[in-house]
Amino acid sequence: MIFHQPSIWFLLLLALTPLVWWNWMSRRRRPAMTFSSIEPLRRVGGTWFTALRWIVPMLRTLAIVLLIVCLARPQKTDQEIKRFTEGIAIQLLIDRSSSMLAEDFQLDGARANRLQAVKRVVHNFIMGSDELSGRPDDLIGIIAFAGFPDSICPLTMDHDHTVRTIEEVESALGTNEDFTAIGEAVALGVERLHSLDQQSEQLGRQNVASKIMILLTDGENNGGQIDPITAAQLAATFGIRIYTIGAGTSNAAAPMPYVDNFGRKRMTMVQVSIDEDTLKEIAKITGGQYFRATDTNSLKIIYATIDELEKTEIEERSYVHYSEMAVEGVLLNEWKLPPLLPIVFILLALEMLLANTKFRLVP
Repeated sequence: MIFHQPSIWFLLLLALTPLVWWNWMSRRRRPAMTFSSIEPLRRVGGTWFTALRWIVPMLRTLAIVLLIVCLARPQKTDQEIKRFTEGIAIQLLIDRSSSMLAEDFQLDGARANRLQAVKRVVHNFIMGSDELSGRPDDLIGIIAFAGFPDSICPLTMDHDHTVRTIEEVESALGTNEDFTAIGEAVALGVERLHSLDQQSEQLGRQNVASKIMILLTDGENNGGQIDPITAAQLAATFGIRIYTIGAGTSNAAAPMPYVDNFGRKRMTMVQVSIDEDTLKEIAKITGGQYFRATDTNSLKIIYATIDELEKTEIEERSYVHYSEMAVEGVLLNEWKLPPLLPIVFILLALEMLLANTKFRLVP
């Protein structure tokens, strides 16, 4: 509770309230009738009315105190903070070709393939972890690609759905699309991000602050009909920034599982062939950056770096509502307090009623 300025100076009148009691006490000492002796009356004793005679000046005092407080205009402040965000639209492009099954990463101290590591780190990138702050205010979509790109999760704020979708991504091993169509994936990402502008106009919403893609692959473009550089130039035309990540060990070969003729899981070494030149050029054309992830830890660092580079703008505005407690009822610590001014009138009316009935003075 606060008091209005400069009405707060009315509180100085509280110093005069002892005059009410001084006036009452002086009237008690002033005799109303003269008797030779009042000893017989003292022996009779008083009633509870005489013992409670102080109630009348007490009511008057409370009324005066509350009236002065009302003049000082007590106010209850209710502060409301509204949070405005300018989110970022993030389209994640994840390679799911069979080479992503190469086991040159680790999770929880055990050997893991590239796709498993990417799923874990991307989950933490979206939802947050000890190393990553999460992206709660951003639109995030998922495109998984091999020979063909597939928009498995549209750009959405429902991040629980997004991370569930990521867990369902499977390798293209054994299918007829076990290729790597980087250009097609980038082109589809551009189409999804560009469509946001039309959706915003139809819904009457503001455009997102920026649009980015995070392209992760462990190979080179060997599928699709769209050249990756052409797709990158298209992205740059629409102001879409692309961060590219080459995933795979720094060694010349990586361990790859396979099943032999007896149904047993075996490991073989496969060549690591990442087209870093193309990934660097894509990033350069669109104003992004290229990163190389050689293990799980470096992959975490890369997503943390992108997280820092692409910050969501958050603005907080504070609104303060003032309630005049003299004339308005307010909620204080879950208690509904009535206006103070009607209480003043009730106390004065009660004081006048008692002073002229049970506690009336004669004469």
